[in-house]
Amino acid sequence: MHQGRERPLSIHDLNELLLVCSIVLLVAVAAVRISSRSGLPSLLVYLGIGVLMGEDGIGGIHFDNAELTQVIGYAALVVILAEGGLGTKWKEIKPVLPAATSLALAGVAASVGITAAAAHYLVGLEWRQALIIGAVVSSTDAAAVFSVLRKIPLPARVTGTLEAESGFNDAPVVILVVSFSAVGPIEHWYVLIGEITLELAIGAAIGLAVGWLGSWGLRHVALPASGLYPIAVMAIAVTAYAAGALAHGSGFLAVYLASMVMGNARLPHWPATRGFADGLGWIAQIGMFVLLGLLVTPHEIGDDIVPALVIGLVLTMVARPLSVVLCLLPFRVPWREQTLMSWAGLRGAVPIILATIPVVSDVEDSDRIFNIVFVLVVVYTLLQGPTLPWVARKLHLGDESGAADLGIESAPLEQLRGHLLSVTIPTESKMHGVEINELRLPAGAAVTLVVREGTSFVPLPTTVLQRGDELLVVATDPVRDAAERRLRAVGRGGKLAGWLGVNGAGAER
Repeated sequence: MHQGRERPLSIHDLNELLLVCSIVLLVAVAAVRISSRSGLPSLLVYLGIGVLMGEDGIGGIHFDNAELTQVIGYAALVVILAEGGLGTKWKEIKPVLPAATSLALAGVAASVGITAAAAHYLVGLEWRQALIIGAVVSSTDAAAVFSVLRKIPLPARVTGTLEAESGFNDAPVVILVVSFSAVGPIEHWYVLIGEITLELAIGAAIGLAVGWLGSWGLRHVALPASGLYPIAVMAIAVTAYAAGALAHGSGFLAVYLASMVMGNARLPHWPATRGFADGLGWIAQIGMFVLLGLLVTPHEIGDDIVPALVIGLVLTMVARPLSVVLCLLPFRVPWREQTLMSWAGLRGAVPIILATIPVVSDVEDSDRIFNIVFVLVVVYTLLQGPTLPWVARKLHLGDESGAADLGIESAPLEQLRGHLLSVTIPTESKMHGVEINELRLPAGAAVTLVVREGTSFVPLPTTVLQRGDELLVVATDPVRDAAERRLRAVGRGGKLAGWLGVNGAGAER
């Protein structure tokens, strides 16, 4: 990778970049199919496209602006964290929050120390470069992990821990990389711990506050168009990041927590919002990975392949498993789950983005740091990604139990002080075969319309619901939450949900 920071970005460069990105985006969207069928993380496909379009590939595009890449990478990371936070279920991470926090803090510290020692003693890097590499590769990537595990349902404790860890550990890692890349001597460890603690506390406070205020506003103010809700949600998430960063806190933690609060607040038009956020997340990942692929120069990384393999081997086989065992020891997590969490420590786009920080900061041998990180991420993602489903099956950690949850979308009726709930009954739902009167909705809520196989009709109390039905339920504001809880309870437990102790609290959205 060449350093071209002295050359300012011109309008011609920007136009060329926009044209290339638009073309590559279309190719990358088609490549999603290849990624899903092959089991490879999408990271590798998009990085490969970037490399092919780059200086040593068939595209021949010369791109060396590390600073622009870092800015775009940060923006993409904000979108990815927001999408991840919106999809995080509080009921899954609440029981494992202490364990995930331990992995995101103490686990990162252990991983940095072990990996940096390997880079220094085994590869011969100076301590500053070794610490930078150790910090850069200590962050896990939720997008990479769940892109290969989405077809294998896992116990809630495993998915909750991995997801929360991936959302939390970006913040301390960014602080460490920036500190190690700063000009001058590296600060004492206790100073870094104080800075990390303060920034995380500020980011957490701002993220929770912005998320709560945004959720309250969206639930009580009816926007003129349903398409504005997804835009408002993403705008609130970005506001959390900006507010956290301006307050000298962790903006990444702020955006993740704010999004998580909104994602569990039963906002209006939720399915549309999730679809919009998911699409933005895909665009952010594709654009970021392709740009990172363009930035690397393959003919320059030959001398860094062996060091990358050595550092990656220590990270994968020693640092990650040891940090998982030490951090989860107080929580008595079964060894099978610890084994999967150790192998599921995929490094995705985040480490490659963080590797641009020392490049922009003019750290000595920063190009070598970038190349080592790039090779490490590609090789070990290629090794771990396709084998993760196999490891999960061998450890007998699949969880196929449980009925599918209902899809419920809410639209506020401001003048009527009520809500219109759109309910979709999935194939596996236990609401199939239940009569309307057996729903036992609270007073103030009623099923007003049923859409079945393209035909709509007003149901009778004795109408039997079927798989694939779409229901329109009108509920007054005071009973809106109770009506949704009852619908989810019947969907999960059938007509006897109340007597069997099955309720809708904490059901998946």
